[in-house]
Amino acid sequence: MEDYIVRAIAAEGTVRAFAAVTTEMLREAKRIHGLSPVASAALGRTMTAAAMMSIQLKGVEDSLTIQVKGDGPLGGIIVVSDTFANVRGYVHNPNVHIPLNISGKLDVAGAVGREGYLNVIRDFGLKEPYIGHVRLVSGEIGEDLAYYYGTSEQIPSVVSLGVLVDKDEGISNSGGFIIQLMPGAGDDIIDFLEDKIKTIPPVTAILQEGKSPEDILEMVLGEKGLKLVDSMVCRYSCSCSKERMERALISLGRDEIKEIIDEQHGAELHCHFCNTKHQFSEEELKDLLKNA
Repeated sequence: MEDYIVRAIAAEGTVRAFAAVTTEMLREAKRIHGLSPVASAALGRTMTAAAMMSIQLKGVEDSLTIQVKGDGPLGGIIVVSDTFANVRGYVHNPNVHIPLNISGKLDVAGAVGREGYLNVIRDFGLKEPYIGHVRLVSGEIGEDLAYYYGTSEQIPSVVSLGVLVDKDEGISNSGGFIIQLMPGAGDDIIDFLEDKIKTIPPVTAILQEGKSPEDILEMVLGEKGLKLVDSMVCRYSCSCSKERMERALISLGRDEIKEIIDEQHGAELHCHFCNTKHQFSEEELKDLLKNA
């Protein structure tokens, strides 16, 4: 199944909903970064959330970044998505291994940590990006993002994210959904969603049955006049290039570039998102120095 996101409304527009399958995206991230099972689960959940959240971006240059920094051995998570749901991300410690939690599942909260923060950064090309900042409440990613929506954006939300890793540490499936209450949602809708969410199987179990994002939303909101609005393909894609790295070097300033030339006679810049290494010879640095 090709990775994609669907957007929908229900209950006469008082409920907004998103659902996504991101299995291939996470498989690519695992290939690039060599992720352990629990690192796969943590990064996969965050990438799924970023893909769904980015579908609301408007401008072609807009971007959305999720930063998670906890006190667990994973160290941190960085995920970036653009308007077209091209997603890229990495974790600080991709090889972290910790015991399963008391439920016998991958302990994402233990890997992330329960003390720390979550940032959501929306860059609309203005002088300053919009930054939402909240403390971590669990380290489970979904719960932390629901808390972010409720406190930073005042949008009551259900965020369900899941990654299923098989016995060979491959990615069986990855996906999730977000349900949000809009102005005008009555207590009856709130009560309905609270009861319905309790009966829905985990996202990974639904996807393992071959169900689609549309099926997930139908299970949750089919009784409330679900209307699909649109869909978008999502993928793992890094936008780095040698030209971008040149601009990064130039931004260091003349003195630092000259110091690199004098001491290292060249430079190697590493992209954390795709693990590509960009080489700059001494002559290329001298050319950059002229433009700095």
